[in-house]
Amino acid sequence: MTDTDTPTDRTDGEQRRIVRERYADIATDSGGCCDPEPDDSDGCCDGTDGTAGDADATARELGYDDDEVDAVAGDANLGLGCGNPQAIADLDPGEAVLDLGSGAGFDCFLAADAVGPEGRVVGVDMTPDMVEKARENAGENDAANVEFRLGEIEHLPVPDASVDVVISNCVVNLSPDKPQVFREAFRVLRPGGRLAIADVVQTAPFPPDVTRDPDSLSACVAGAATVDALERMLAEAGFEAVDIAPKDDSERFIREWADDYDPSDYLVSATIEARKPE
Repeated sequence: MTDTDTPTDRTDGEQRRIVRERYADIATDSGGCCDPEPDDSDGCCDGTDGTAGDADATARELGYDDDEVDAVAGDANLGLGCGNPQAIADLDPGEAVLDLGSGAGFDCFLAADAVGPEGRVVGVDMTPDMVEKARENAGENDAANVEFRLGEIEHLPVPDASVDVVISNCVVNLSPDKPQVFREAFRVLRPGGRLAIADVVQTAPFPPDVTRDPDSLSACVAGAATVDALERMLAEAGFEAVDIAPKDDSERFIREWADDYDPSDYLVSATIEARKPE
């Protein structure tokens, strides 16, 4: 096994099915972090009773400020994620932004505010229920410069060299083919474009019972790669100025992602930045 692999017998299709089913449940309020009766392993979030207040509190713990939390209407904020990509994206008016695994649209709507009416934001998600929910939220937020597309982050429905910034929040770890995700991000970025994502990184080997557990995979735990592996993937995809910065204070919310073990023994949240050469 390499440090990019998960020691299971799952196929890529099975892994995507596990993830898609979990987030379809979250989108339809039949399971997941903000449901009144959540799973034993919430993952990627910290809400417990299904209220909007829980999702808002989780967003603040992940690094969103009060203005950001209050700026988005509807139920776009599901209390998901492991950080705040807006904090490192440094978005400018008029830029084109792509969000990988856009969920119900929370980060897309914040990005839309930052880039203004002259800019545009595209969110891509592989879960039809999430895309439907995000499109409904776009209406509530009067977000004319935001578009949501159904697709896999390994095969982006986005033209070459068409965006300035790629963002994502705790989604790349869910992919069974992370090198392909970064190759696709490189492809769609314009020369000089940048990658600004929040994700989890592996800090210690996972026990076999964690890697075999479907809930640990879909809860943003078992799919995490090491910093060294991510740096290598990004460099091989063509990125430069790669900077991966683990956040030790993320232990306080990551430890809540499972009931029968402490995920913070094996992973930490990190900011991941890189740039496509001019």
